[in-house]
Amino acid sequence: MYAYCGKILVADLEKKAFHTEPLEDNTALRFIGGRGMNVARLFADERRHIDPLSPESRFYIGVGPLNGTSFPGAARVNFTARSPQTGILGDSNTGGDFGPELKFAGYDQVILHGRSEKPCYLLLTDDGAEFRDASHLKGLDTIRTQAAIKKELGDTRVQVAAIGPASENGVLFSGIFCTGVRAAARTGMGRVLASKNVKAIAVRGRGGVKVARPQTFEAKIEHFIQAIKDHDEFPVRRRLGTTKLVSALNGLGCLSTRHFQQGTFEHTDSVSGEALEAQAKIKSRGCFSCTIPCSRVYKISGDFGTVTGEGPEFEGLAGFSSRIGCGSLSFSLRSCDLCNRLGLDVISTSEVISFSQELFQRGMLTSSEADGLDLSWGNEKSVMELIGKISRREGFGDILADGVRSAAQKLGRGQELAMHVKGLEIFQADPRGIKAYALGLAVASRGGDHLRSEPWFEFSGNAKEGLRRYGNPDSAFRLKTGGKGRVVKDFEERCALTDCLNACKNTIVNMEILDFESSADLLRDATGLEFDGEGLRTAAERIVNMERVYLQELGISRADDTLPERFRKEPMPGDNPTSGSVVELDTMLDEYYDARGWDKTTGLPTLKTLERLGIQTAR
Repeated sequence: MYAYCGKILVADLEKKAFHTEPLEDNTALRFIGGRGMNVARLFADERRHIDPLSPESRFYIGVGPLNGTSFPGAARVNFTARSPQTGILGDSNTGGDFGPELKFAGYDQVILHGRSEKPCYLLLTDDGAEFRDASHLKGLDTIRTQAAIKKELGDTRVQVAAIGPASENGVLFSGIFCTGVRAAARTGMGRVLASKNVKAIAVRGRGGVKVARPQTFEAKIEHFIQAIKDHDEFPVRRRLGTTKLVSALNGLGCLSTRHFQQGTFEHTDSVSGEALEAQAKIKSRGCFSCTIPCSRVYKISGDFGTVTGEGPEFEGLAGFSSRIGCGSLSFSLRSCDLCNRLGLDVISTSEVISFSQELFQRGMLTSSEADGLDLSWGNEKSVMELIGKISRREGFGDILADGVRSAAQKLGRGQELAMHVKGLEIFQADPRGIKAYALGLAVASRGGDHLRSEPWFEFSGNAKEGLRRYGNPDSAFRLKTGGKGRVVKDFEERCALTDCLNACKNTIVNMEILDFESSADLLRDATGLEFDGEGLRTAAERIVNMERVYLQELGISRADDTLPERFRKEPMPGDNPTSGSVVELDTMLDEYYDARGWDKTTGLPTLKTLERLGIQTAR
């Protein structure tokens, strides 16, 4: 097969054995790659109510047809299993070099099942899988684990996906870290690996990725690279990456501030992406084959010493500044670096901490209940201590280590203040100021997740284009609700396509460098298979619906497609461009279900929709 490797590796951790299976053309055409292939296998293989942390659960690693080619930013990889944090779909995606290396070793997908008797790591090569002892790696952080395995193997080009102490200690929102600090941190995939006694997965490939029609493929690549460079957003994304959102969202009045009690932060100028660039950035850094090196290497000194690291993304930078009421850039970077090393999701970590801070502010939590910590806004020492306590499941940190929904349940208070959807903590933008994103959070298959849709179009202000694309000019404006159901449906499918190609959402979704037709055209040259635009759109729609049926079989329905009460009932306070806004969710949900072909009463796919997409639900 061209572009695809045509091979799936299945590893039995209990028996220390592996075998390979072929990847069929029809599977590639129906599910494309990456996220799609992982979800298809999870849907087919996994008994629904199996414990995510049991040996019987399966863990999927998937890459796409563009991984390892010259397509800009085709560097990502999906890790998929049932989530131990939310109890529903677990899936996390990251960049770096791990995904392409898996293709160079000859695999489109890796499936792990069983549980190793002793701590191990897997070495994947062109020849298959080796099961190596990892007892000496126990307790090492993610960075040291990657370095230790490369040293042990005597090869700096080995790519390693590693878990940290937080996963080993049972934190349910712990992740997997590749190429340094590239984090697949959402939904607890690191905890799933730890439950299988797998400390890391190392990959070293000696092959390459061949495309069917190299000359025409490369000509299209040159065109796409030029389109990226000509895009209005290229300069700022290259300089600041997602950290540009700190000042941008603050200007719009919807930056998560003191646990979403405000939409603006008075210290934004000190902790923005622009401040990071001016005060700490050493150089830019990008993923494999990337034309927009949106990450950075930085160095900064502060009250907690000097830290040199990479990143962070907007989520970490805002999570450990505005969300917790801290105006120190050096502290925010130190906190992000510590979470990366321990293996913690920065969104979930900043939420459980800021949730605790609001309870403390309201007199709903005392210092004595929190191990004597002063949880006042911006108390850096207490936040730093809490990060460590969470990673060790120690004291009050143990209450927080299963996520904010669980923490509220354990405490018996604050459920209405827990900022999550379906058990997954939401990101650093206030939904009251971005209505399409609000709807996307409510319906996302992973729970409170902005990356399943990324409906940037509502920032465009282009009423004429909104009417053309979505039948409603209001769709182009962030504080209006009209057309947003159709916007979210469209962008969910664009995101599904991108996650299946395992390329970068910066270019395909936010900058719209590829659409379904141009993607199909490129894939025909890459794979030699008869992809077409309509078929790709249908494949993306099939994946979104299959994920919904998976959730349905775990008990999810329209009643769960909601947002925390604050966003639905409390108008945004203050004097800013979002002041007075709430999320009018029900009308947007009705439009979304209509657009999807789902029943508006239950929020579930109709039989007609499932038959059209060829999804079989009988078991």
